[in-house]
Amino acid sequence: MSTPRVFVVRHGETEWSLDGRHTGTTELPLTANGEKRIIATGRALVGDDRLIVPRKLAHIYVSPRKRAQRTLELLSIGCREKLPWEQQRTHSDAEIRTEACVQITEDIREWDYGDYEGVTSPQIRKRRAEEGIEKGSWDIWRDGCPGGESPEQVTERIDRLIADVRSRFHAPALDDTSSPGDVLIVAHGHILRAFAMRWAGKTLADGPIFLLEAGGVGTLSYEHKNIEEPAILLGGAFMVDIIEEVAAEKK
Repeated sequence: MSTPRVFVVRHGETEWSLDGRHTGTTELPLTANGEKRIIATGRALVGDDRLIVPRKLAHIYVSPRKRAQRTLELLSIGCREKLPWEQQRTHSDAEIRTEACVQITEDIREWDYGDYEGVTSPQIRKRRAEEGIEKGSWDIWRDGCPGGESPEQVTERIDRLIADVRSRFHAPALDDTSSPGDVLIVAHGHILRAFAMRWAGKTLADGPIFLLEAGGVGTLSYEHKNIEEPAILLGGAFMVDIIEEVAAEKK
């Protein structure tokens, strides 16, 4: 078993992500192009010989927002259980590829933008200038959002989720290398960037350090198979060992 990883996937493109409008609680569908790109991502990165190996997934966390849930559907992970928002499973037994359960969690919902919901960054800076706030400067990693969340509040829920990932899935997988240990998280741009910063031990005030475009995929793991040495995985190899195991079983 390789060192356990966390795969973070930002939901596909929406009309507001195209416009640069901050989208927290507002429910928006993926665009047609956004859906096509997520399907292509699933085909390219999910599979026994791909970056994300379904049978190695121990758990899947997803945001409460529908755009994130639709993104997970389009990745075609192949869960044995129906997705929490489905009336029944939409794929056949032959398409089951993972025993991982899907958990909807508020801890990975998008940053609450409060008064800045649906507003672009230039509009926010213009508004702040008109209000006489620091000549209109604004940095979400430092200032947070009036009527929404502060960096400290976001840090608290992200740290809680990181602790859950490490205690429930990664520590056991490091002790028992035969058990699945990878975790998939499907959520949103700002919160996943914040998650990556906290994973690497950075404060949000250190940001913005990482970028994650709509539909983008990132990988987090550890150095030296040590849970005390979290790291960003800049490049992940495809899992050819799985294919070799399957081939050996068929002989």
